[in-house]
Amino acid sequence: MPGTFTTPSRPARNLFYRSEARRIAGILRKETIGGALLLAAALVALVWANSPWAQTYEDLRAFEVGPATLHLDLDLATWAADGLLAIFFFVAGLELKREFVAGDLRDVRRAAVPVAAAVGGVVVPALVYLAIAGGSGGAQGWAIPTATDIAFALAVLAVIGRSLPEALRTFLLTLAVVDDLIAIVVIALFYTAHLAVLPLLGALVPLAVFAVLVRRGVRAWWLLLPLAFATWALVHASGVHATVAGVLLALTVPVAAHSGENATGLAEHFEHRFRPVSAGVAVPVFAFFSAGVSLGGLSGLAGTLTEPIAAGILAGLLIGKPLGILGATWLVARFTRATLDEGLGWIDMAGLAVLSGIGFTVSLLIGELAFGAAEVAQVKVAVLTGSVAAALVAMVILRLRARTHAAAR
Repeated sequence: MPGTFTTPSRPARNLFYRSEARRIAGILRKETIGGALLLAAALVALVWANSPWAQTYEDLRAFEVGPATLHLDLDLATWAADGLLAIFFFVAGLELKREFVAGDLRDVRRAAVPVAAAVGGVVVPALVYLAIAGGSGGAQGWAIPTATDIAFALAVLAVIGRSLPEALRTFLLTLAVVDDLIAIVVIALFYTAHLAVLPLLGALVPLAVFAVLVRRGVRAWWLLLPLAFATWALVHASGVHATVAGVLLALTVPVAAHSGENATGLAEHFEHRFRPVSAGVAVPVFAFFSAGVSLGGLSGLAGTLTEPIAAGILAGLLIGKPLGILGATWLVARFTRATLDEGLGWIDMAGLAVLSGIGFTVSLLIGELAFGAAEVAQVKVAVLTGSVAAALVAMVILRLRARTHAAAR
């Protein structure tokens, strides 16, 4: 009848919801969206932490949830750092394995330059930091300025890099993947305060079962998710930072598709499924719970940035990171047969090196592992300031280069 409202059937509603979920997931896979969500979450946290309602932000961070019987009655800030970031590192681990097995990192000559750049981008900022803050009781924070934030850096490059050579993005991605690998090793080796051997050995059991299942092509979430959670919980109980569990799980996932499989390999399948969760939930929520810090106005901000720890982080991100990447790249290109990709100039590399000074997610995580509450406030201010400054300077350099490349076509 005319004007009659017909309620959609349940199958039609389910189809609609699935279609919307796929559409939203597709949006979240875009690098610009992930970077924008990360930045938005950090800004909300900063505004809230500097508002008259700052105490409610701290109360929210300290709110505990989880089963006490499993020693998982953690506050929300810890759940974000230890739990949600494990998803981020799972996706990073999948990407890392795909690059080593089927991507650019399997070709030694092609991978030599970005790998060396990543190593230089870790060593030099650590030395710069230690030179400034090492003698002031801040030596344990040496790894803070060594990490590059993949999501943030690629988002900036995606916004301004439409006319830049595709090789620049490939170089940055390879550098960031190796950078993540180094960060994972650093966290496991240098930021594990107390190691409990039995839980760590116990984690090998669900990890091994998970590995067997994925090797056989099993994709059933109701089988894999409990095993992944058990691995994570046992690694968390061992004293090793729980995000390492995400990487260990990822490295067991096969890259190649099974014989007779028409679909993509399991590593690419999982990366496709979990990247929206990582970019749309895990990283922004972590940023929200980690970035909130009282700045104390312009005078307070200036005062904080002159403290040795904060000054060391700033110098590491803005000076050490570019010098390390450019220096290592030049040395490899000068003294080996490895070369820059065709179409890349040294000014392009300079912009990319500055862009790599965006050290947001992992830098904040290492800061929380390295220091107590008083020093963490300095770390947050320095990481946020240094990352924004690196992004702005890199945008100027790369925008000019994009115009040059566009004019040359």
